[in-house]
Amino acid sequence: MEEPLALYVHWPFCLSKCPYCDFNSHVRDEIPRARFGAALRRELAHEAARMGDDRAERPTISSIFFGGGTPSLMAPETVAGLIDDARMLFGLTDNVEITLEANPTSVETGRLRAFGDAGVNRISVGVQSLDAEALRFLGREHDAPQAMAALETARSLFDRISFDLIYARPGQDAAAWRTELETALSLVSDHLSLYQLTIEPGTKFESLYRQGRFRLPGGDEAARLYELTAEVAGRHGLLGYEISNYARPGAESRHNLTYWRYGDYLGIGPGAHGRLTRNGVTCATRRHRAPEPWAERVERTGTGAHAEERLDDRDRAREMLLMGLRLAEGISTTRFARRTGMTVHDATDADIMAAAVEERYLVADPARQTLRATAAGRLRLESLLAALVL
Repeated sequence: MEEPLALYVHWPFCLSKCPYCDFNSHVRDEIPRARFGAALRRELAHEAARMGDDRAERPTISSIFFGGGTPSLMAPETVAGLIDDARMLFGLTDNVEITLEANPTSVETGRLRAFGDAGVNRISVGVQSLDAEALRFLGREHDAPQAMAALETARSLFDRISFDLIYARPGQDAAAWRTELETALSLVSDHLSLYQLTIEPGTKFESLYRQGRFRLPGGDEAARLYELTAEVAGRHGLLGYEISNYARPGAESRHNLTYWRYGDYLGIGPGAHGRLTRNGVTCATRRHRAPEPWAERVERTGTGAHAEERLDDRDRAREMLLMGLRLAEGISTTRFARRTGMTVHDATDADIMAAAVEERYLVADPARQTLRATAAGRLRLESLLAALVL
């Protein structure tokens, strides 16, 4: 039976560019909402036609994620139209998860009810911090009271809510971080996405960091903050189901689980990526990044896509290991073989695997047919994967 499909919709516009952000986001004096809404709907229809002449030939969609950029700047009518199109063109599963990212500004918070009416059933709030000085440093448009008000409003309107926090900020200490976590989780304790502040190429922070204008906590300091997060989240009933994500059992992001379990997903909009399997062949897809040229291509040809890249067995094996070992549940070795055409043994360095198991960074469980990283292994996952994956 064909697995369902996840749909990612990228809205590229923001009110301002955060100094740490390297996402495909753009600031415009006036956001061309109607033009880009129409282009997104046209690109979705184009992709549906490529997957079959009628809906019965196409996979059903199990999750939709409106990301960005700042998708809460979209017209709710556009969100409703895209959801209706997805239903008509592909069909939606009975328990479809439809997530929209929103910032806690008063304008965006005031639009949450309209997004719920449009069909969104899960909100992801970009809180980032509840510390006034940290919010100014991060270049956010909201303050801490607005963030808390947004979480309370979201709680009154939606059954499922997630929020983001950034840690390992300059000068951050454990006591302040504990207070920040406790405050946020007292308002919403369904799902937390946690991001370590890193210096990304091409961002404003890269320039400031090189000038010595601020320093980040060292590796040991950041690790203590990360471990503290798991402790506090656990007291509120949230488990770390992925390196950067905590959730109550059953509240995990089903859309992101598609990525980490290496399922198929369709990405539309400027810069969106995808992984699609047709006739046993998996291809990597990507769209033109610049918003206006992407829209021009869609208006001219129906799509802003670049040429697809066919992934061979080793490509798929590498990607599935890189994604799947982020999960606490790890990788199903039988599904790995089915999705990649290779065994885990053939895709990894045997000596590194043996050493990682010996050091209890990895657990290979033949009875459950899984390979997973332990908590200690997930702390070292980047360097571990670099050595392990062939």
